Amino acid sequence: MTSDTDYTFEGWVAHDPSSVDGKMKWETYTPKPFTDSDIDIKVTHCGVCGTDLSSLRSGWKPADYPIVVGHEIVGHVVRVGANVKDVKLGDRVGVGAQSGSCLRSDCKSCSSDNEQHCPNELTSTYDSRYKDGSKAYGGYSRYWRGPASFAFKIPDGVPSEIAAPLLCGGLTVYAPLVNNGAGPGVRVAVAGFGGLGHLAVLFAKTLGCEKVVAISRSPSKRDDALRMGADDYIATAEDDKWHTKHARSFDLIISTISGAGFPLDQYLSLLDVKGNLIQVGAPEDPMPAFSAFSLIMGDRKVGGSMIGSRKQGREMLELVAKTDLKSWVQVRPMSEANQVIQDMDKGKARYRYVLQNE
Repeated sequence: MTSDTDYTFEGWVAHDPSSVDGKMKWETYTPKPFTDSDIDIKVTHCGVCGTDLSSLRSGWKPADYPIVVGHEIVGHVVRVGANVKDVKLGDRVGVGAQSGSCLRSDCKSCSSDNEQHCPNELTSTYDSRYKDGSKAYGGYSRYWRGPASFAFKIPDGVPSEIAAPLLCGGLTVYAPLVNNGAGPGVRVAVAGFGGLGHLAVLFAKTLGCEKVVAISRSPSKRDDALRMGADDYIATAEDDKWHTKHARSFDLIISTISGAGFPLDQYLSLLDVKGNLIQVGAPEDPMPAFSAFSLIMGDRKVGGSMIGSRKQGREMLELVAKTDLKSWVQVRPMSEANQVIQDMDKGKARYRYVLQNE
């Protein structure tokens, strides 16, 4: 079943790295060819992620310009492919950072709910290409097209502007929390208190962790962190002995840090015996070196996590609906996207910008 398709795909198109300086252009573009497995979404909201800025400036790799960024997409389904069974016209759905994988039964990753690590056909929601070579475009736009299998139904009662940041940022911190046993009796530190960090605090508290502490350089966000439920806040710029005072205080650290000067040895010293540090921030520069003894002396581990599976995304959204968890967002008009990404780059977000189509 399909609707009429008398609409045009248009959005904020980036043509070169200068786009991150507020030089995206509102233009029409050609989406992937519509298939029987696809849906079209009329976008109402799209969260602004740090990944958007890195992609716009070709920070990790040369971007496949032209691109349309945005992978925290919420809207309503306006077209449904003939083979789509679980999504219907009018449904409110969301799309996160991934929009495709092979989903084959003989794929070890896809068959074990780890499709975000598919080695065969991994498609990001933007700055990526589908198997047929067509480009994937994101949600700084009026409409989005892609496989229905990577769309999440948004539960009733969860506002669209609250849901949008969860689809990448929320899942990025929820998955490593649950994968590493976050819950009663577990002490969690969140390194870096921004868009990802505030969501990590909210989820760690919602999961019932024994102690949740936010760590950031500046003390300016302390009151916000405590209002979100953090049990304590460590401002590293206030005391150069912070890592000594809090040594062996945590079982798990979720690191959202992506800036330069990450003192990894000092953060590792915060872990108790057999503690884990999981890196989810994706810096454009290499991770800093650290002493092997920072791991050996406490039988500690350093790991990483990339978004999460579709199964975890559904579980996360159910938890949010059940507990009324609220991401802290600032809604801005889609027309202001160029200014919003500049404000994001300057660290002004408190704590996630969400673009809304007028």
